[in-house]
Amino acid sequence: MTNITPITLAYGDGIGPEIMQAVRRILEAAKAQVHFDVVEIGKKAFLEGFTSGIPDSAWEIIKRNPVLLKAPITTPQGGGYKSLNVTLRKTLGLYANVRPCVTYRPYVTAHCEQMDLVIVRENEEDTYTGIEYQQTPDLVECLKLITKQGCERVIRFAFDYARKCGRKKVSCFSKDNIMKMTDGLFHRTFNEIATHYPEIEHDHYIVDIGTALLATDPGRFDVIVSLNLYGDILSDVAAQVAGSVGLAGSANIGKEFAMFEAIHGSAPDIAGKDIANPSGLLNAATQMLVHINQADVAMRIQNAWLKTIEEGIHTADIYSANSHEKVGTQAFADAVIARLGQSPAHFKPACYQCAAPVIPTEIVSQQPPVTVKKALVGVDLYVDNSERALPICMIVGLLEELVFALKLDSISYLGLKIWPNSPDEDAEPAHYCCRFVSAYGGHLPTITLQTITTLLNGCDLLNLDVIKIENLYSFDGERGFSLPQGQ
Repeated sequence: MTNITPITLAYGDGIGPEIMQAVRRILEAAKAQVHFDVVEIGKKAFLEGFTSGIPDSAWEIIKRNPVLLKAPITTPQGGGYKSLNVTLRKTLGLYANVRPCVTYRPYVTAHCEQMDLVIVRENEEDTYTGIEYQQTPDLVECLKLITKQGCERVIRFAFDYARKCGRKKVSCFSKDNIMKMTDGLFHRTFNEIATHYPEIEHDHYIVDIGTALLATDPGRFDVIVSLNLYGDILSDVAAQVAGSVGLAGSANIGKEFAMFEAIHGSAPDIAGKDIANPSGLLNAATQMLVHINQADVAMRIQNAWLKTIEEGIHTADIYSANSHEKVGTQAFADAVIARLGQSPAHFKPACYQCAAPVIPTEIVSQQPPVTVKKALVGVDLYVDNSERALPICMIVGLLEELVFALKLDSISYLGLKIWPNSPDEDAEPAHYCCRFVSAYGGHLPTITLQTITTLLNGCDLLNLDVIKIENLYSFDGERGFSLPQGQ
């Protein structure tokens, strides 16, 4: 007999409670061997003063159970509230977001003939770390953080998923023609990992043209793996091209925990009207059942859902000329329940090969550990010039002889070099970056933190408003920082 799995269940906000009620009824009718521990998270918790949207009592249950099934959450606008989804993913170590995207033509209108692909999105890094700063009245910053370990983990997951589920190709999406260090690390790691899966094809696309191809020719893709921000955008594009974001569910997988959810939002404008489509959350629950080794129940539900769709029993969001009957949220659930045990006639019946969690294999390098020599070779100083409005020529005059051991190498504005060889030395940039390197010459000679401290003291005496510093490092003698555009 299948063991009963404890599942944390969150009804969410907006349409969340009604679609979760529908999904829960289907799971119970299909005899899923689960026990639900309900938690209150989301808008109510936010407004009660829990800035994460998750009370301590809910955290205890979430961390006790290995799986969370969550309806959409409303994050209140303003007030410094952080995304609850991002908080859950990072706290629970849910590094891989898995979103299948499938067309259901001719019963659901789609913008393409055929789509059956899976998007695997890195889930914890990139700009979604949410680390932002305001540096001047008109300049804000968002940090993009990418680690080698994070790249390896999600890329291994994508290839293991492809291998286990009989997929033939994994495609990497990045923007490493521009972000050569961050996205470049992801692309290089993808190429390294791919060599350990010789039976699986692999290719790479620049994310802009790749997204265009996904929208117009999705049949060329099988599994896509990408960084956090791109993966989020790609997932919604693919879901919309396939027919509706209301049909798509997603899995968030980590080493110890997993979370399953619909990809759409809480839609408060239609909450309580019994018209919301529960399919996205139901498809997420189906992924959950496969994850907890109840693939037989997952197939039973998925086939009943496919049968309902192909018989034209549709909620308002997908109702069209090909539909037979427009139904509400609970009536749709009733239709799925009535078809449990049946198989679709037009669609291929569900058959889940992934009958256990996909856990990435560890790739053990055959090479001995490599010691990397890291050296401090310079510093970037970011200065707010909005109040003093010093022209470039005066800035250079102040800074060139500031510290004996350092020389002013360049001044840039938003990444573009504006000195030396500036076309307009009387220009007054609102903010700028001064790059200092060792004055002793040679290839990336080292400096000390004391040298940088002396430089900062000098800037203070000159009444320069230094808003940020960024140390410049070399690694095994190679530059570990980008050059300004134009240098």
